[in-house]
Amino acid sequence: MMNLPYGELAIGQRARSRGRTITETDVVNFCMLTGNWLEIHANAEFSAKSRYGQRVVQGGLVFVISNALLGFDSEVVEAFYGVDRLRFLKPTFIGDTLHAESEVIALRDKGEAHGVATALLTAVNQRKERVMSCEFSLLLRRERLIVSPDE
Repeated sequence: MMNLPYGELAIGQRARSRGRTITETDVVNFCMLTGNWLEIHANAEFSAKSRYGQRVVQGGLVFVISNALLGFDSEVVEAFYGVDRLRFLKPTFIGDTLHAESEVIALRDKGEAHGVATALLTAVNQRKERVMSCEFSLLLRRERLIVSPDE
């Protein structure tokens, strides 16, 4: 949905992504990239004694994977504009398969060439549980940026 120019979007438009399984490699790589080695993410023995009984995928990783599942078009997206009301509603575990659902909830002009589109973004697991929700905003071009191969 966020692969359309700003002027082609309408409040209420919906999209659903393909699924993606969260792997052990994803979690370890995210620990390495961010330095977030909290034991609830990285220590199976510690996590077995936690309220969840197993390692929990980092919320930041759930967020970035979920929004990336929407399939952005770089000819349309100028920039990530912001996120509001980010909530992790249920834990995500290694081996869970997530898909993203989005609905355009706000459109706001931002100059002559751009607009800000806000979508309610939800991550849903294979058990049909909503695990994350937020209002996700992008700065979008009104017209596609087409660069010829000669440039």
